[in-house]
Amino acid sequence: MLVLGRKINESIVIGDDIMITVLAIDSDRVKLGIQAPRHLSILRHELYEIVKQENLRAATSAADAEQKLLPSLRSVFERQADSQADDSSPPSS
Repeated sequence: MLVLGRKINESIVIGDDIMITVLAIDSDRVKLGIQAPRHLSILRHELYEIVKQENLRAATSAADAEQKLLPSLRSVFERQADSQADDSSPPSS
């Protein structure tokens, strides 16, 4: 981990297009300004962890739903195919 000391209105640059500036220092809090391209997502670490957990839960739920749904859909399509096959067979004499 790189550790830097900065004073109010001093900045650090990350890559070519991210600048972090110290805007204020108030007892145990530091206010930062971040200039970055809009396509970059910038989140506080605790929110990032919540988003990551929610995405994992959603992906797991979707996979579980798929596992439960596929057999049901398969049987519906098989019944539909059987019904269409019965409708298209020539009448018996």
